[in-house]
Amino acid sequence: MHEHNGLPEGEVRSDQEIREPNLYRVILCNDDYTTMDFVIEILIVVFHKPAAEATRIMLDVHKKGKGLCGIYNYDIATTKIDRVHQLARKREFPLKCSLEEA
Repeated sequence: MHEHNGLPEGEVRSDQEIREPNLYRVILCNDDYTTMDFVIEILIVVFHKPAAEATRIMLDVHKKGKGLCGIYNYDIATTKIDRVHQLARKREFPLKCSLEEA
């Protein structure tokens, strides 16, 4: 049996429990002004969704009041939310994007 650092091969010493990072749902919220086309554009550009999936999520936003864009770690989630708000402001849409713990 091969040993590395005094442990049998394949075993790893851990002084603390390895924890998965918390994950967050990124949600787009409906409003009365943002166009459906812009929401689809956001889903394709920011969230890299194929057109058919982007359309389905946009319809959730339109009909249910919100739609799930994806589940990410905190840093990626907040970066995507900032990008959505930046693009919406640039186009003068009040589109809001939020996160909730997954």
